[in-house]
Amino acid sequence: MAKRSRRQPRSSARAALPRPSTYPALLPLGAMLLVGSMSAMAQTGDQDSRTLGTVLVKERAEEAEGKDAYRAAETGLGKGRQQLRDIPQSVTVVTEKLIDDRNLDTVKEALKNTAGISFLAAEGGEEDIRLRGFSLQGTGDVFVDGVRDPAFYDRDTFNLDRLEVLRGSASMLFGRGSTGGAVNQVSKTPRLIDEHQVDVTVGSYNYRRVVGDFNLKTDDSAALRLNVMHTQADNNGAGSSIDKQGIAGTYRWGIGERDEFSAGFYHLDNNNGMNYGMPWIRPSLSSPVSETTLLPIDPSSYYGMASDYNKGTASFATVSHLHRFDDGSALKTQVRKGSYSRDQRAGTVRFANAASQPGGVAVSLDTFGPNTVLTRGTQLKIQDMNNLHAQSDYSTRFEAFGLKHELQAGVDLALENRSVYAARSAAQGGVTLTKPNTTVGTPNDGASVDEGSRVLRKSNQYDAQGWGAYVQDLVQVAPAWKLLAGLRYDYLVGNYDAFSIPTAAPGPEAQTSYQMKVAGWSQRLGALFQPNALHSYHFSAGTSYNVSGEAYSLGAANADTPPEESYNVEIGARLDSADKRTTTRLAAFQTVKYRERNTDPLQPGVTVLSGRRHVAGLEIDVSGRLTPKWEVFGSYMWLPVAKIDVGGQGAEAAGSRPSLTPIYSGTLWSTYQITHPLRAGAGLNFRGEQTPNRNPGWKAPAYETLDLMLEYRFSERYSLKGNVINVTDKLYADQLYGSGTSGHYIPGSGRNVQVTFTAKL
Repeated sequence: MAKRSRRQPRSSARAALPRPSTYPALLPLGAMLLVGSMSAMAQTGDQDSRTLGTVLVKERAEEAEGKDAYRAAETGLGKGRQQLRDIPQSVTVVTEKLIDDRNLDTVKEALKNTAGISFLAAEGGEEDIRLRGFSLQGTGDVFVDGVRDPAFYDRDTFNLDRLEVLRGSASMLFGRGSTGGAVNQVSKTPRLIDEHQVDVTVGSYNYRRVVGDFNLKTDDSAALRLNVMHTQADNNGAGSSIDKQGIAGTYRWGIGERDEFSAGFYHLDNNNGMNYGMPWIRPSLSSPVSETTLLPIDPSSYYGMASDYNKGTASFATVSHLHRFDDGSALKTQVRKGSYSRDQRAGTVRFANAASQPGGVAVSLDTFGPNTVLTRGTQLKIQDMNNLHAQSDYSTRFEAFGLKHELQAGVDLALENRSVYAARSAAQGGVTLTKPNTTVGTPNDGASVDEGSRVLRKSNQYDAQGWGAYVQDLVQVAPAWKLLAGLRYDYLVGNYDAFSIPTAAPGPEAQTSYQMKVAGWSQRLGALFQPNALHSYHFSAGTSYNVSGEAYSLGAANADTPPEESYNVEIGARLDSADKRTTTRLAAFQTVKYRERNTDPLQPGVTVLSGRRHVAGLEIDVSGRLTPKWEVFGSYMWLPVAKIDVGGQGAEAAGSRPSLTPIYSGTLWSTYQITHPLRAGAGLNFRGEQTPNRNPGWKAPAYETLDLMLEYRFSERYSLKGNVINVTDKLYADQLYGSGTSGHYIPGSGRNVQVTFTAKL
């Protein structure tokens, strides 16, 4: 990959219910996973007719698959709809039915149903997701319908048809990022039927949620779909209040015809509370740091200020056009304009110093109690972002040199602008917040502070212009063999302006500017062996790269640093049962980041690509019906090898295991139709022990949580479902953060009971 980054000074700133099968499912036997291709499955049409009937039939089957089953057979993750068995890379799909059965109302909770996922308790509130031990940078590796989605808001599932997780390097598909993989949120789309559903949920901590999904057929080839949501709760079970509402609508016309169009919008408004995190604690002052553990308190306890909040909005509009050619080729173009904002005022909770504690003794489990004094800091994150994305993808099939080809090519353009603001202190013409202490015995004490005349200043801004182009060919070289080769080129220019904090009001703000330029290639290779319609095996290799400005931050240390580089290799299989109602996915993989950013020990303040780390492991997913009444979904990852080979510092120096990389993780969920109206379900989520980032020397304990579900269907239209989340009220750390010798964790939700009434209209 050829690329270059350089700094340049700049003179100015810029601103369903289950449908039991009549056929028994057979558990697949064997090994080795998925298999692949990125071919678009465009349907051919009659020259004299505008309607492509096969498209309509197929579309309904695809929609029902995710709504009525845990098993998925198709995806749009790879720049076009294709069979999962034709993708030479690991993909886990969380369908709408699984989301509904487990009452997963956020994308973060839905991601916990995929193995290999862990979470950093990010300083800025963004969701920093780790997959296979590598960060899925929220600004670069999370997508909505294949378009980048910035991590500016707490994502909800009310408009999700499914969640797709692509594992391993994928820069050839998506450009920068994607070392560990990519997450794609698939939106609900209009269908040619009249179908409406309303779900009303009540639960613990005064939880109240209403979701409406309305689909209206407006013409023989046109439909409108509208999804709405409102959710409130005093607590999410982990110390944060909830107050959010959303609306998403799409009008789709020309469905199944030569030219198909859609126009849609999405808006989500969050005004939530925020448990920024709780401090770790040692059993005694003489205990080694390695024994540091979690506080023995109710995870729903909140020690922040009543005036703290985490507000965020996401608004975007999308238009798309799909043209189907007579020869079966297809060209899809979509354009999205988005605007996002975050206004977060939260605070770290820490132990007050020994002099402020009862008896003047420092805090440990030996001295911890209701009178232990806690301090409350101030962490602000005020920012907005405006994006414009456009992309076109072309797919075709043809024969050349006696071989069958499935070719895909595309281009994409991205314009991104982000501004970050800070609050001036009293000395700078604003207001200085002073938060009172509290005690362990007085959670939710209602204390608040008034911002008064808060005065904001712009602290930095980043704007970027980038484009990419790719081509990929899947060639049938023998009856059971396919070879895949893909190549992508990207060019990105990022401009960053930092404004220094004035020491006094009004005080001039000095500006420092940096520029980053990146140009490079990404590659993808694959081999598929498909001996029959049920079994598909693959080998794949792909590259990825991460630019210094991915987090929208450049400076003297990293503006001149070229992108990090990684590669992923894996072998695997996707094995279907004889009736194709159960699928087992298996994979063995290795990912290596061989050019990793590190601080130059000989030149402090300079970032160089001197590091290297690698991981290797095994995965297995199972989804579908074992019998007509018994349905399962499971995802498991074993990651025995994870090592920092070169570079790193302190507890994460060469030879150590990377942080936020548990040896095992996964989920298992199963439901059984006891009688025609009664269905029961149970499941486990589990994760091995892991260290926080910047490993301070201790580990978060391994954990397992149990969830239960019971559903009674009164008729085809009405049902009542009860969920108990974390039945045993297990105390565990869900998100981790380490800093020096301290840090914090965000607890997972304690026991949570919810009841949902569903009406299909």
